[in-house]
Amino acid sequence: MAALDRSSRWARFFPRGPRDLALQLGIWFGFLLLYQVARGVADREVGEAFGNGRALIDLERSLTGLIEVDIQRLVLGAGDGLVQLVNWTYWNSQFTVIGIALLWVYFARNDSFLRFRNTLLLANVLGLIGFMAMPTAPPRLFPEHGFVDTLASASGMNHGSGLIELASNQFAAMPSLHSADALIVAIVLIPLVRTPLAKFAWALWPAWVWFAVMATGNHFWLDIAAGVALAGVVLLGMAYAERRLAQRHDVLERAAIH
Repeated sequence: MAALDRSSRWARFFPRGPRDLALQLGIWFGFLLLYQVARGVADREVGEAFGNGRALIDLERSLTGLIEVDIQRLVLGAGDGLVQLVNWTYWNSQFTVIGIALLWVYFARNDSFLRFRNTLLLANVLGLIGFMAMPTAPPRLFPEHGFVDTLASASGMNHGSGLIELASNQFAAMPSLHSADALIVAIVLIPLVRTPLAKFAWALWPAWVWFAVMATGNHFWLDIAAGVALAGVVLLGMAYAERRLAQRHDVLERAAIH
């Protein structure tokens, strides 16, 4: 009886028990550690990365012009408050917001957690492959074209700071995982949150992140487009896999009945 009482008390706080929570935290933080180290130590050609960055600049000039420069001028002209806000978004959208979102889904909408976690993991693994296949220097490394590194000019923390320098890849711009992850988070959370205000806020979240990563000089719009495409492919692939598994389960159940 005492064991049952303890079990029911745990169930109130942990949907699948404390061991499962510890397992999920271990999986996520273990992945983040390996992912950051892999990004930081992966072989990369500086010349190739800058060549790919210049190719994107030339392509964007032929398509739309360098709209990122215009966005940066707008943000810098609006004052320090907006600059700090886009900087905060760049640093926190990728890990802080995603971490909080994962915890909320785990505790409040646990049935959706594994799909959410697996979608993020798959998108980031594919993105890492993209970084290694096409190392690309971000806009902030091309000041001669008018780009500004707002993180370095208006923040005490930048890509050259301590552990960030050790674990970051300066040439991991294509595709933009900030953009892919923001879209995945929004698509997962919009149907799970209950209030219209929360749904509206998450619907705006991807567009704000896309704006912020351009405003900070960390991504071209083509990086963002690639990140959005990556998120779309992963989301559709996961949905297709779930349908096939459900169909296979139905077939096996019917076969067992007969």
